[in-house]
Amino acid sequence: MSLFSYQNIKKLLFKLNPETAHSVAGLGLRTAAHFPVILRYMKNKHFVTAPIIQQKIFGRTFKNPVGLGAGFDKNGQYITGMPTLGFGFTEIGTVTPKPQDGNAKPRLFRLIEDSSIQNAMGFNNKGKDFMLQQLNKLYFFDYPIGINIGKNKLTSEEDALNDYETLFRTFKEYGDYIVINISSPNTPGLRDLQNEQFIKDIFALAKEITTQPVLLKIAPDMTEEDAIALCKTAVEAGAAGIIATNTTIDYSLTAHAKDFGGISGALLTEKSYQLFRAIGKELYGKTLLISVGGIDSAEEAYKRIKAGATLVQVYSMLIYKGPALIKEINEGLVTLLQADGYTHISEAIGADWK
Repeated sequence: MSLFSYQNIKKLLFKLNPETAHSVAGLGLRTAAHFPVILRYMKNKHFVTAPIIQQKIFGRTFKNPVGLGAGFDKNGQYITGMPTLGFGFTEIGTVTPKPQDGNAKPRLFRLIEDSSIQNAMGFNNKGKDFMLQQLNKLYFFDYPIGINIGKNKLTSEEDALNDYETLFRTFKEYGDYIVINISSPNTPGLRDLQNEQFIKDIFALAKEITTQPVLLKIAPDMTEEDAIALCKTAVEAGAAGIIATNTTIDYSLTAHAKDFGGISGALLTEKSYQLFRAIGKELYGKTLLISVGGIDSAEEAYKRIKAGATLVQVYSMLIYKGPALIKEINEGLVTLLQADGYTHISEAIGADWK
């Protein structure tokens, strides 16, 4: 094992407070961005692409279907480094109109026994103007980017649409898609916006402002019936896709959980898959579906693809397994697709329902 292998680096990172470790990892990515030789070396080591897994989505080429989930790069500071970890696309944010500190610390916890993470961050970010500065630096950077948006903590439910309107206007010409986040458990009242009327209103608003594809990200803690109904409403209202799922507040999943914040990682795997599968059964072929939540192997990613996912996202499992995981998933997908006789990933998407 190399001295600089991720497993050795992880031992050092795990000695740090989780939030400090996150900042150190981010600093590493920002530093690497200034050294083209390092960027090329890292990308050559981790990035996998092949015609069988390349897709044209939203008018952009996604060289592989595995992306970074929202929450890691809250301020768009690590975009240039993401291909070096092997990701085919990235999702930045959640960004709010005004800067905010988020919830009180400690607010990020490792559930090491469960290969999971619990966070109560509360949309801590530097706000839309700072994010815009980061995006304006990417003059020659050709890489798919999603922008995840949310309301400020102090914005009331009644005024929430105003926050989203501000964000639609700010980012209408940036990135490749926008994600409406009303499913985080860490902003008071946010999940209350997961209702039919608000969904209709926010997508009507989006259509007036931007031609960007706008997706909805949902929580895993609804019943399948409610989730399907909500997603159908969103698609009928103009959603370009659904991302399922955010973190869970089902603390019965482990004895190690805190009684606040959302759980991601291995504990979320089955819960996320089952809800995604139910949504896929109803909406495959009717909208773009992205699956996220506890994806830790090519086999798990392939399950989501066959259930209807065009793309998958990883975040918490990256912390435990490192960028080798992204390479393993992409290489494994190529093998699994070929073993099943497919010549392109599009043939496998939704295979459970064909």
